[in-house]
Amino acid sequence: MHAHIEKLYTIASKDYRRIIGLMSGTSVDGLDIAVCGFSSNGMDTKVTVEQFTTVPYGNDFKEEIKSVFSIKNVDLEKLCLLNPWVAVQQSKMINECLAQWGIKNEEIDAIASHGQTIYHAPASLHQQSKFGNATLQIGDGDHMAVATGIITISDFRQKHIAGGGEGAPLAVYGDYLIFSKKNENRILLNMGGIANFTFLSGDLDGSKVFSTDTGPGNTIMDAVVQKYFPGKYFDEDAAIAKSGIINETLLAELMNHPFFEQPFPKTTGPELFNLPYLEAALEKLSFKDLKVEDIMATLNRFSACTITDAIKKVFAGENNFVLYASGGGMHNPLLMEHIKNELPGIVIQSTDALQVNPDAKEAVLFAVLANECLCGGLTGLGKPNTAIPAISMGKISFPD
Repeated sequence: MHAHIEKLYTIASKDYRRIIGLMSGTSVDGLDIAVCGFSSNGMDTKVTVEQFTTVPYGNDFKEEIKSVFSIKNVDLEKLCLLNPWVAVQQSKMINECLAQWGIKNEEIDAIASHGQTIYHAPASLHQQSKFGNATLQIGDGDHMAVATGIITISDFRQKHIAGGGEGAPLAVYGDYLIFSKKNENRILLNMGGIANFTFLSGDLDGSKVFSTDTGPGNTIMDAVVQKYFPGKYFDEDAAIAKSGIINETLLAELMNHPFFEQPFPKTTGPELFNLPYLEAALEKLSFKDLKVEDIMATLNRFSACTITDAIKKVFAGENNFVLYASGGGMHNPLLMEHIKNELPGIVIQSTDALQVNPDAKEAVLFAVLANECLCGGLTGLGKPNTAIPAISMGKISFPD
């Protein structure tokens, strides 16, 4: 038996595995690093978050990613260079965090690396008939494995597409395995650059699990802040949006896009919901002098409306569920206020109530995917050639 295969067998056979989950989202604000302890797998999965932090990206990292992020025509040499560079930079962050936490690298069984999404191209968006769904994340797993000395599982989204999905959302798999609860219907709402939610049935029936993107979360708001407020990257505490007034005409124009009429489930990304999307709406309405504060107030309401409209459409007015929020948008008090106002009678909490830090949730969920890659089996979730294909995800890279 090859030593690598023997190593995987040993890890899979452990009663307790330590896996680092990584998440770097479309907001490109930092790297979420979660050291997770796992026992068992599938519906019996038990996870303990031993350590968690977000390492902020420096301006240099952000600018390098922005140079290729969600851009159709990019410098191919730059893209080629960034693929290993991102992995090496993130590896340095991992090594430093482990040292600070007093954890030796050899005490970690695997890293689950999401990578950095630079382009998401579902067929519904690119509309080129001879091509299917596609997505691209950079941050090569081999380089990370070598730089950390830890087996790295990465590039999860490609298998999802190969199995018939759109490469997103992937949170549904981890949501189902660790957040399902008998006799409580749940919605797990994540608001990053793009917002998405997972529905988990209280009867634990995997065939009823549903997941979809809803539209923009923070992506356009962050882009406006970065354009008009140099040195700022997001609207902290919704201070800018709170000082503005919602423009109903602009809101209606922003909501006027075929994406919102497409059937569920569906996916999207900053390739659609970006600064040019806003600028096109402003130009169409001849709103050249609209105050940036009013734009931000409107965008905040826009994100909330797209989220709540999707929930209302999917559940046809029913409210027999508890909603658990996570992601950066959860820290935007105005966005949360809009959501609560639009979903009266629905209990809304953060995933803190489920013993998972809402900022750590996505990193933890990728660690769950890695645990399933190593030792998982059939879970009863997903069907071939659907939005939730029945697959195991992740490519394995060894450090030597």
